[in-house]
Amino acid sequence: MPLIDAGGLRHYYRMDGNDDRPVLMFAHSLGCDHTQWDAQAHDLQEHFRVLRYDLRGHGATDVPPGDYTIDLLAQDALAILDALGIDRFAFCGLSLGGMIGQSVAARAPRRVTHLVLANTSSHYTDPSPIEARRKTVLQQGMAALETSVMERFFTAESLTSNSTAVSRIRRVLLATKPEGYAACCAAVRDMNQTSTLAAIQIPVLIIVGDRDVSTPWDGHGDALAKGIAHAQVEHLPTAHLSNLERPRSFNAALIRFLLPK
Repeated sequence: MPLIDAGGLRHYYRMDGNDDRPVLMFAHSLGCDHTQWDAQAHDLQEHFRVLRYDLRGHGATDVPPGDYTIDLLAQDALAILDALGIDRFAFCGLSLGGMIGQSVAARAPRRVTHLVLANTSSHYTDPSPIEARRKTVLQQGMAALETSVMERFFTAESLTSNSTAVSRIRRVLLATKPEGYAACCAAVRDMNQTSTLAAIQIPVLIIVGDRDVSTPWDGHGDALAKGIAHAQVEHLPTAHLSNLERPRSFNAALIRFLLPK
């Protein structure tokens, strides 16, 4: 199992693709793990060294106690890159991963070549739903969130189809440690990065799911597009996990954005 000690924590990571390719780092959503990006790793490793990892509190990465912050999670990503000897990289994050991406780009602007922010936000004006989720999972466990989270992750049609992707994410969600999930909920609850968006001067692609009730265009995607100069925007007919519901469209958007014309 590829584990690395970085920033005082043991992280699980996976690298696919040839060593002579540029690095593309992926960060997953709350309640998922690195396997969220299987379809992207498969299609993009021809062009990139694809680096995936389990966020603090998720998967095979350590679950230290206490509330986490977005800046702390961004420090983790940079610590992994440092430990692997990677200086320059592109970054793609979805939901919580996109929140981390905003912080990474702000903290290390010289190192990030391109930034993809998928189904994400810079700030929740009403943090009470994520706080309620944090409390529920600590009191009742992951199963108490299964239905509500899956209905946000996927459209009703995707859930009815019970595809391999849906089944896999359901298993990952239920296997997530409640303490790690709750600690990351606290990071989302306390996040406000809107004022730092203007400092992001690198090429940025914003991907929005038109059926995403967690981070819809209004109040979330539009705020990112307004705050980041010259950001490109791609709309997909998906719920929250756009890379799983429309993997070909998602991958095509990444290739158009990341590869030289």
